[in-house]
Amino acid sequence: MNYILKMSLRNLARNKRRSALSAIAIAIGTALLLFMSATIRGEMRGALDLTINLRTGHLQIHTEDYKDENMSLKREDMIEGPLEISGQIEEIAQVKAASPRLNISGIVAFKNETIGVQILGIDPPSATNAMYIEGMVAGEYFGTDDREGVLIGLPLAESLDINPGDTIDLIINTSEGDTDEQRFTVRGIYTTDTPAYDKSTIFMPLEKAQTISRTDNYASMIYILLHDMDDTAAVKDAIQAPGYIVEDWVELNQLIVIVEQLSNAMMFFFNLMVLGVTSTVIMNTLLMAVYERTREMGILGALGMKAKQVKALFLTEATLLAIGGVLIGLAIGVPLVLYYAQVGFFLGDMGISANSSFMFGNSIYPYPTVGDAISVSVAALLITMLSGYYPASQAAKLEPVDALHSNN
Repeated sequence: MNYILKMSLRNLARNKRRSALSAIAIAIGTALLLFMSATIRGEMRGALDLTINLRTGHLQIHTEDYKDENMSLKREDMIEGPLEISGQIEEIAQVKAASPRLNISGIVAFKNETIGVQILGIDPPSATNAMYIEGMVAGEYFGTDDREGVLIGLPLAESLDINPGDTIDLIINTSEGDTDEQRFTVRGIYTTDTPAYDKSTIFMPLEKAQTISRTDNYASMIYILLHDMDDTAAVKDAIQAPGYIVEDWVELNQLIVIVEQLSNAMMFFFNLMVLGVTSTVIMNTLLMAVYERTREMGILGALGMKAKQVKALFLTEATLLAIGGVLIGLAIGVPLVLYYAQVGFFLGDMGISANSSFMFGNSIYPYPTVGDAISVSVAALLITMLSGYYPASQAAKLEPVDALHSNN
């Protein structure tokens, strides 16, 4: 078998340019598949993390008829005594934080401009607000017993030219079916790097939100974060909330689950396309080699080389090309993925706007896994080796006498 390997190496070296181009094709395919797999995984992971931290939590408690998008202030659609329930939930060891939230629809007015917004009443000291505290870009977070301040998102501040210390008017829907208008001071400006969310969401202390909307001692839902997502089922079973619904992040994020499934399906067809192009290149390369070496095959056959040995020769060449191409592809793809996993890439640089969706932030950070590297490498190796089977079979079918009379 050693002579088959030596002959294969010699044949590949004999036409360095063609061998190099074939290996490069495999390398590009491998690197591209690795990068795309990590990017889609990172995009879905980022979307889920953002949605959990901004909107749903790992778990959420609400009434049976409450819908987040409706922002109902009817008593029957809300949770009574939410602070007491949150306190009980935080006694569960796996729970990082639990906090009531009150969703109110309203309008912000500043100077001569108005914009419809969601006003979110939050419990300022709660650890569930860490993302907003860390995202403060101007001004300051709520102080103790602050009842007249609000936080606004950076896109909204830029759109209306609002700065910390400015006063804005909020026209807010109430539980009694009318509206109330009050003036608030902008304490600070935050960003979550999710423009659609930041432009449409204003935060105020829960107690003030309850007062102005006339929903004292009520909240829209209780938002729960865990130390470890894997504990979701156990915590859900441990929560005692008679009369209310407890939903986990999977139930609350069906849209993202569907999008991820569609993305995986698209990735599957993309993989097929890339591997198909790669296999075509390899097959053409080896078929050309068979055509150019017809006379050589005849000589080898006349010297006693059997058909299965001829087939093994071409399959070995395909395998060597595959190994070389995959290694080069990994050498290119792995550092590229690891680099962008740290710095991300800004959607605006690709002409994509994040303003159209709550799910995606400004940037995507690829999420590499060892499993992706292994599966992509194995797929590239198998496809390349299978692509070499037909040319190898054609070479094995050559009759020595006919091959010797060939001009090639």
